[in-house]
Amino acid sequence: MYALLTRGYYLLQEVEPISEEPVEGSGSAGLLLPATEEIIAGVVAFSIVFFFLWKWGIPVLNKTLSARQGAINADLEAAEAAKQEAESLLADYKLQVANAKAEASSIAEEARQSADEVKSGIIERAEAEAEQIKQRAEDELAAERERVAGELRRQVADLSLDVAERVVGLSLDDDSQRELVDRYIDELGGVS
Repeated sequence: MYALLTRGYYLLQEVEPISEEPVEGSGSAGLLLPATEEIIAGVVAFSIVFFFLWKWGIPVLNKTLSARQGAINADLEAAEAAKQEAESLLADYKLQVANAKAEASSIAEEARQSADEVKSGIIERAEAEAEQIKQRAEDELAAERERVAGELRRQVADLSLDVAERVVGLSLDDDSQRELVDRYIDELGGVS
């Protein structure tokens, strides 16, 4: 490292200081333009670098840019396809929701109709059972009337026989007495 510093020091000492006074005949343009050898060396170096860049650098750069553009286009196409698929899925979802709502409405309507049918059936059965109960009650009432009427006839017959025996003073046999009372009751029943 010491050797490098000493070399740098000697180089700085060899460099001529820039004078502040302009050189005669050169003018201010001479300060801006480099020497002709430097211009030629610079143009040759630039041409070599430009040639190598043109030959190998720019094709690689173009290839990279083309690949990047292709990747971007592919990504855009994939995004567009995903968007279309999402829109399709959304439309399918909306259709399924609409179908589900329609089906739910249909099921609810069927349930209402079924409930109405069951209600009607229950009412019809209840009315039929009520009619049967009413008919049975009427039948039982008629049977009870017949039984009571028969019992009443028997009692009236027994009473009539007792009265007739007392009035007539004779005794009739049971069968003839009953026949007489039944005839009498039938006559009374026909009159009313």
